[in-house]
Amino acid sequence: MKIGITCYPTYGGSGVIATELGKSLAKRGHQIHFISYASPFRLSHYVDNIFYHEVEKATYPLFEFNLYPLELASKLAEVTEYEGLDILHMHYAIPHATSAFLAREIVGRDRIKIVTTLHGTDITLIGLEPTFLPLMKFTIQQSDGVTAVSRFLREKTLTNYGIDTDIEVIPNFVDTEVYFPQENGSFRKSLAKHGEKIIVHVSNFRPVKRVPDVIRAFHIIRESISSVLVLVGDGPDRGECERLVRELDLADVVKFLGKQEALADILKVSDIFLMPSQSESFGLSALEAMACGVPAITTSVGGLPELNVHGSTGYICEIGDVERMAKYAIELLSYPEKYRRFSSAARERAVEFDVRKIVPQYENFYERVLSGN
Repeated sequence: MKIGITCYPTYGGSGVIATELGKSLAKRGHQIHFISYASPFRLSHYVDNIFYHEVEKATYPLFEFNLYPLELASKLAEVTEYEGLDILHMHYAIPHATSAFLAREIVGRDRIKIVTTLHGTDITLIGLEPTFLPLMKFTIQQSDGVTAVSRFLREKTLTNYGIDTDIEVIPNFVDTEVYFPQENGSFRKSLAKHGEKIIVHVSNFRPVKRVPDVIRAFHIIRESISSVLVLVGDGPDRGECERLVRELDLADVVKFLGKQEALADILKVSDIFLMPSQSESFGLSALEAMACGVPAITTSVGGLPELNVHGSTGYICEIGDVERMAKYAIELLSYPEKYRRFSSAARERAVEFDVRKIVPQYENFYERVLSGN
């Protein structure tokens, strides 16, 4: 198959999944065309069968508003026409699937099929704005196939938008041959010079991720357990987090690493993963940590309970309960045998979401969409 993929190329779960999906499909013999305003973050090396098409952005001063959805539609139509694409796979309904609908109108409805994958923010936040609600509903209904990354997100979509569209749940995935438990003494020592336990958090530092709660929980953990906090990622809340770290006098034991390509190396030497999000449709970074044998302590929101098994692979807390989050971390770090059980269970759970199990589900879905079933 010839598949066009559009995603946000920035540091975030939807872009990661879209890129890794494209890379896996290319290795399985499909021709993949990424179409976006920038090359995806994780498309850092040459992969045979993968092509990148950059969306040119207009600079004419008359147009003060954002024209990207229209520019993307034009590029999608162009690539579809000249590369003979079979499917446009859009990650996020607005604006990507909306642009794909326009592209399909341009090239002809019988020329291309649209698959839309819902990742969360488009459904739970943007799409519920009164301005966008009719467009979101229309875009989903006009897609030839729709997937969601969790059962929670599927039910939320059907309820919020009052539609009867079939939505197939295909969960996020991880390459367990890249993310796996491993002792790495030298690298671990660079993060924890005195043998401290390593608490880790990975996100795009948006308010919905509640990164300050990670810092507050760590402040409590540190009172009982010699530990360091490693924060991976960047975003609008980073400045606030840096100020909080200074206010709590934690600057010497909190490391802001920014965006990192070598995420697997960091997770492999970590001990506890914290995810205090107030909204999370799946929790990809928690899955990647679990694949490395790192127990996850998360909130109970969205699709997280579908991934993280309370009392087995980690623990689940209510939003904002930093005291309980810290209590669970201290408990795990205080009892080595219990920690080993949780670590092993986290790894076993992550293997259920291995890329080699999930990507064939997308292939099967594409085939059904193309055949009209």
